[in-house]
Amino acid sequence: MTHTTSADGTLIGYDRLSDNGPVVVLVAGGLDDGTENIPLGAHLTNEFTVVNYRRRGRGDSGDTLPYAVQREVEDLASVIAANGERAHLFGASSGGALALEAAAAGLPIDRVAVHEVPYQVGDEMIAAWRAYTADLTAALDADDPDGALRLFMRLAGSPDDQIAGAEASPFWPGLRALAPTLRYDAACLGDGPPPTARLATITQPVLLTTGAIIDPHMANLPLDFFGAAADATAALIPNAKRTTIEVAGHVADPALLGPILAAFYTA
Repeated sequence: MTHTTSADGTLIGYDRLSDNGPVVVLVAGGLDDGTENIPLGAHLTNEFTVVNYRRRGRGDSGDTLPYAVQREVEDLASVIAANGERAHLFGASSGGALALEAAAAGLPIDRVAVHEVPYQVGDEMIAAWRAYTADLTAALDADDPDGALRLFMRLAGSPDDQIAGAEASPFWPGLRALAPTLRYDAACLGDGPPPTARLATITQPVLLTTGAIIDPHMANLPLDFFGAAADATAALIPNAKRTTIEVAGHVADPALLGPILAAFYTA
């Protein structure tokens, strides 16, 4: 594991998975310490220098307070600078929102791909998001990581029996450790809808991918949730492209998504 130092002095851990061509930085989503992106990164190693980093508050990365989205953008800038002058980005879920924020902030980014970025579309979903962020803040301020995790899973469409099963599983303690970072993902997504003004400033090519099938662990979400979010986001970015792929889960099959990303980054 290697570290770089962000602008506020926070150590950010990352792994360089390969050294074969242009740099691609992988940006993790909610409740992920970067592990979920490793299989996807492996599918890109033959053509790219793949860098997988741990966002602040996760794994071996530090967590200097107070938090701000701008600090996460600076973390990403530091990771890019430590591995080359420029980079492509891939952002998964809420990590896609952070990747788009980084592009809007003017970081040296060439192309951005995001998979199932969870912006909220429609009055009902926006209201649910704002209720969630208020309740999440209350739970974390009360040092209740279990409550925070339940709130997040319900928002993400998990049925109650799946939430109970997750809480009884051996993975729950690891999720509890990451629960404070749910506040950070919420900040990256802002008020819920796609941030119109900032997205309009992105000049790089952007690829927005979604699965054709809703994740069975998100069965309570509207069937078009991620598609509607991606369509609304693409409409705001001058040079955006939309692609739907046959995946069965929110974490895309790397064997399907990898070639799509490789073609996009080399176009």
